Amino acid sequence: MTRVEPDVRAAAPTLNGVLFGAVRRGTDPLRRAPWWAKVSLLFLATRLVAYWIFLGVALHQGPSPWGAGQPGYLQFIGIWDSEWYQRIFSGGYPSVLPRGDDGAVQTNAWAFYPLFPLLVRGLNAVTGLGWEVAAPLVAFAAAWAAALMVFVLFRRFAEPATALWGTAFVFTFPASPILQVPYAESLNLLLLAAALYLLSARNYWAALPMVVLMGFSRPTGVPFAAVVGLHLALRWWNRRKDPFPGAELASGAVLLVGAAVAAVAWPVIAWAATGDMRAYMDTETSWRGHTLVLFKPWFDAGAGLAGPLWGWLLPVLLAALAVLYLTSRPVVRLGPDLRLWCAVYLLYLLAVLDPQTSTFRMMLPFFPLGLAAAHLSRSRAYRGAVLVFFVLLQIVWVAWLWRWTELPGGGDYPP
Repeated sequence: MTRVEPDVRAAAPTLNGVLFGAVRRGTDPLRRAPWWAKVSLLFLATRLVAYWIFLGVALHQGPSPWGAGQPGYLQFIGIWDSEWYQRIFSGGYPSVLPRGDDGAVQTNAWAFYPLFPLLVRGLNAVTGLGWEVAAPLVAFAAAWAAALMVFVLFRRFAEPATALWGTAFVFTFPASPILQVPYAESLNLLLLAAALYLLSARNYWAALPMVVLMGFSRPTGVPFAAVVGLHLALRWWNRRKDPFPGAELASGAVLLVGAAVAAVAWPVIAWAATGDMRAYMDTETSWRGHTLVLFKPWFDAGAGLAGPLWGWLLPVLLAALAVLYLTSRPVVRLGPDLRLWCAVYLLYLLAVLDPQTSTFRMMLPFFPLGLAAAHLSRSRAYRGAVLVFFVLLQIVWVAWLWRWTELPGGGDYPP
């Protein structure tokens, strides 16, 4: 695919008008601003929207396992899995796995990857800031850098205006408020976008550290290693039309090995630290209450929704619709590498994910589809409507999933 030149000075006044106030075209200072300023203003605007949503919902938060009702902003965003990251920040990982009376592994910190709390600990060592302030700062800074990186990646496949709209769609996605809370999602998004950019640019040496770090941020290493392998296989297959020099083959092979090692490094570390080969896997499945059987949870969920007779059809239909979408023209315009990532990550989720309310958050790595949504139409009405719809769904996401509400049987739906 022909690379779009990286001159991004001519940004779209249409998006500026929607997000920052419409002004006359000839006097709009944002038209002459550098690309990074426009993306930063876009990012800050989306974070401010999410901030006010969190504040508004916090007013309706009653007492929860994390404290009294109507918490402040920092207290409110520090609930749910943020507590696990705080435990890692304060005390590291257990050397002995907690087990119930039946011998089954109980929930523990090994399910959470170490890079995010390690960065927070580094900021704490330098500044003295405690977790409650340092952790949101790290998440916010990573999200800001991710916004810049996502735009740079999108510029490879779109003009500046469309790339900016695609970035806006990513950072107003219904689950995007998670990008400013003490979770590892923003850090993983930054590293994933950087790795995809470098892979698509065939800069395999530079991609290697991004992939290794990504392997210690969230469990996206396995699908990314598969994408690297498929990328190299496609290059080899097309080597007569698109030369594949020996130096690039060698660096690509190193990247593939590095990606494979990074994909299994954390489970191996958990094994070494606890002496239990299944430490990571049993910890991950301890929240489910049953062992992992590939693809089965989706069929179980289908049976729960449509009954045992037709329930099997729901995941098959979902997969068929996904294939149709991934072969649609807006997605094809993303190029082979971004399409490969979306397809492989979808297959990965279908194989290992237990579908539940956290699934919405786990859809963030599909972020290249934000650019596909921007490619779908250049209509201002369409693009503005998508932004408004996404923001409304952010309110739903925070009010329904982030706010703790005791269910009749105890607990609540996780975000």
